[in-house]
Amino acid sequence: MSKRLFIDTNVMLDLLGERAPFYEPIAKIATLSEKGIVTMVVSPISFATVNYFLSKFENSVIAREKLRKFSIISDICVLNEQTIEKGLNSSIKDFEDALQYFRATESECDIIITRNGKDFKKSLIPVMTADEFLNSLKKNNY
Repeated sequence: MSKRLFIDTNVMLDLLGERAPFYEPIAKIATLSEKGIVTMVVSPISFATVNYFLSKFENSVIAREKLRKFSIISDICVLNEQTIEKGLNSSIKDFEDALQYFRATESECDIIITRNGKDFKKSLIPVMTADEFLNSLKKNNY
């Protein structure tokens, strides 16, 4: 079974916005997902947020096409009332981060991929940058 990687919004934006220097590592992970080596899991909230930012810098039609393509190579988790309640009652200060965290755990993700590890310092599952994850694969001769 492939590793389930929860992709935080900032990392999804790095990929779809092709933001240097962060683009290359997440592009490699996206390729691993296309090949079925890993599974990228994303919150529906991330789609809305990424669309908002991409549409500020490029044509909205192009932004939506990027999101469509991304949806093909990722699993979109369910955001439900229980997740909202957990987020509202959480000690995690940022509500969006709380929702991301609970979606990652409830979706049985193995790792959270983010550039803001401090946002998930209470995480019970490993938190890595895209680079750290790729380096862990190299160490394990993957």
